[in-house]
Amino acid sequence: SLRGSWRLGNGNGSVVLRGEVPGCVHTALHRRGLIQDPYYRFNDVMYRWISLDNWTYSRTFRTPFDVRKWQKVNFVFEGVDTVAQIMINNITLGRTDNMFNRYSFDITSVIKEVNFVEVRFLSAVSYAAEQSRCHKAYSIPPACPPPVQKGECHANFIRKEQCSFSWDWGPSFPTQGIWKDVRIEAYNHYHLMYFSLTSFFVKSTRQWSLEIESIFDVVSSKPIAGLVTVNIPKLQTQQTFSVKLQPGEGSIVLLVNINKSSTVEAWWPNGHGRQTGYNITTTFIMEAGYQIEKFSKAYFRTVELVQEPILGSPGLSFYFRINGRPIFIKGSNWIPADSFQDRVAYDTLWLLLKSAADANMNALRVWGGGVYEQDEFYDICDELGIMIWQDFMFACALYPTDQNYLESVRAEVSHQVRRLKSHPSIILWSGNNENEAAIASNWFSIPYADRQLYIKDYVMLYVKNIREIVLTEDKSRPFIASSPTNGLESVKEGWLSQNPYDTHYGDTHFYDYSNDCWNWTVYPKTRFASEYGFQSWPSFSTIEKVSSTEDWSYTSNFSLHRQHHENGNDQMLQQIGHHFNLPQSTDPIKKFKDMIYLTQVMQAQCVKTETEFYRFSQSEIIKGEGHTMGALYWQLNDIWQAPSWASLEYGGKWKLLHYFAQNFFAPLLPVAYEDKGVLYIYGVSDLHVDHKLTLRVVVHTWSSLEPICTLAKDSVTVKAQSAVPIYKESINDLMERCRNCTRKSCVITFCLVGEGGLQSPTNHHFLSSIKDAVGLEKTQLSASVSQQDDTYMFVLQTTAIAPFVSLDVGSIKGRFSDNGFLMTEKKKVVVFYPWEPTSVEELEKSLTLTSLVDVV
Repeated sequence: SLRGSWRLGNGNGSVVLRGEVPGCVHTALHRRGLIQDPYYRFNDVMYRWISLDNWTYSRTFRTPFDVRKWQKVNFVFEGVDTVAQIMINNITLGRTDNMFNRYSFDITSVIKEVNFVEVRFLSAVSYAAEQSRCHKAYSIPPACPPPVQKGECHANFIRKEQCSFSWDWGPSFPTQGIWKDVRIEAYNHYHLMYFSLTSFFVKSTRQWSLEIESIFDVVSSKPIAGLVTVNIPKLQTQQTFSVKLQPGEGSIVLLVNINKSSTVEAWWPNGHGRQTGYNITTTFIMEAGYQIEKFSKAYFRTVELVQEPILGSPGLSFYFRINGRPIFIKGSNWIPADSFQDRVAYDTLWLLLKSAADANMNALRVWGGGVYEQDEFYDICDELGIMIWQDFMFACALYPTDQNYLESVRAEVSHQVRRLKSHPSIILWSGNNENEAAIASNWFSIPYADRQLYIKDYVMLYVKNIREIVLTEDKSRPFIASSPTNGLESVKEGWLSQNPYDTHYGDTHFYDYSNDCWNWTVYPKTRFASEYGFQSWPSFSTIEKVSSTEDWSYTSNFSLHRQHHENGNDQMLQQIGHHFNLPQSTDPIKKFKDMIYLTQVMQAQCVKTETEFYRFSQSEIIKGEGHTMGALYWQLNDIWQAPSWASLEYGGKWKLLHYFAQNFFAPLLPVAYEDKGVLYIYGVSDLHVDHKLTLRVVVHTWSSLEPICTLAKDSVTVKAQSAVPIYKESINDLMERCRNCTRKSCVITFCLVGEGGLQSPTNHHFLSSIKDAVGLEKTQLSASVSQQDDTYMFVLQTTAIAPFVSLDVGSIKGRFSDNGFLMTEKKKVVVFYPWEPTSVEELEKSLTLTSLVDVV
């Protein structure tokens, strides 16, 4: 391995330092104290010079073996970011131009006892501009990101993380560096390059089988014969195969039939069963060369993307069946966890993914403007039962299709599919993000006469190249060309549908910042909602780390600089204004903190309303629309400290939205909505069996902790894996029944309770805007903290009803069991789960309690 410290220098040699590999120039400069935190204040713009320079990594190494004893020696780069010339002992081995590719250079004839290696990088920004200049025949839009993103141009001309040139939630840091492992490999006869396991269920024999694929580099000039033994002790399965490896790139595909007398436990998504994996040993004993032993885990699960006619509805369904069971997909969209990938450690990934699972999510979409994530990411998803919708890395742009570009993409796709296809968590390959929509809706104002040219390029890239490779390499999971798409209908229309947002087919992306988000009628009753969301600001403790005192106002230069979405800060104010009063405090810092709090309350309440709409639409067709089988909001995580659509802040802290998600994604949930003056409550369930439950509906006046009326409806049947209406009452009847009630003076809470401790979260329904609420009183909120084993108990007390109670312990890492709730009882116990050691004293000192009535 050549990990460790390398020499790093800029183009003219004026900056020289040590740089860690894997790593990048920015983190090296920061570690050595040559620059500040790149995320601090306006540094994304101040440090633009770094990515405009051309940097070189170099080092010497002593060969740890006798070169003459090996038939082949390779110099292997798991990831080079991005454009570089690779040299050893002043001989050019080759060039790299794709961040998502593995590069292997044959150095058998040039390696010595002591070697000097150089990786000479070219600025990604100037390379992209040059590539665009050379593409003379026609332009490939978009040329540049909108000015509000403060980004670089022509990201679509370089195979690099697209959002590293900026996005509407992230900064522009077009890094240079050796971002993954680098090593020397020496071998005789043959060498294993890729190894994968995919499971299949053979319906006719009702038997599981396992396809094991091994891809070798065979150095020998004639075929090598041998034996391969596969052993899965837990499943009493052992098979031996005679095999022959052909010279060159030889591959072996083995089909292992699982012993019929063994019970195979399938891999299930979070909330639907266990994530069982089986230890498997594969041993290669060949006539020549080493014996190879591969230890891996085998998982058994099937996935189907079902697109079939629906009774009473034009179009086709769009849902996933896992192990034969339809699964409602609950989750979010994943973006890169940092601008500098070398800072994304296992612990970072674990914290973010565990937080997703803890919020009752069962799926994430790895979005196409970032990176194919590291192996550990998918390992954790396998372990937690988080299904992955995997985009290929193309987003919001058109792309070139010249020969060199296509060859690079083909290598990238084949490498990534081989690397990732063993993961049961990955349930779908998707060609790109929003590029079908970009052409269909003509985002880039392409003249009608030129349209065919771009459609031809689109089909060439995603269908004739990417899709072909995926279908060859992986027959175990579905592929769609884009998101949003109309699925089979898009295919029928030549892969480019007239309206990819059609609610009767495929998936949709939906954003609407101007309409009132509490009004469920604005949302599309789609088959599958794969993107939707609202922005908020991260908490003050997160902003504080990268700002200074003069930045702490909603209208400061900093607050404007950090917002990369056109009019984003104003859109938040407008959305808040529908239902809440804006803060008027004369203390500027209190006013800023109140604003942050309100953006988080607004975001949580908006995404809750929209997600609940998608969940209660899963079992019904209304005016030909419905059967919604997926809700993935935009977005799970943040790349830096800034306003965005995320529910987890940079560093992992839960926003109020993430606490709300824990409830709105609960396996059992009552959901209320109003239609024409009538209140409807649906019972939504992901449970595998029907349940007879009691629905409790409680009405409070805002001015009293004592409920004004309570209703318990017994033996309500909530059907397995569906959403059924369980309660209906006109608002007028309800207000009569609960005398003294008006829309402005009362609020409804409700929950489902069953046998054996089965209980849903308590949900709420507002009868008017909270800014119009009558009787809300200033409350005395207090909390006492005590330790219990590894957790901390917060006992909260209130003297009046408190809406959106928020507990914040600043930068102490951890999360609460519940947050942002409507407090309708004198006392409530909330548990704090720390992610690092803390104490009662620290927590008490850091605690801020806020409710809506504290915002003045």
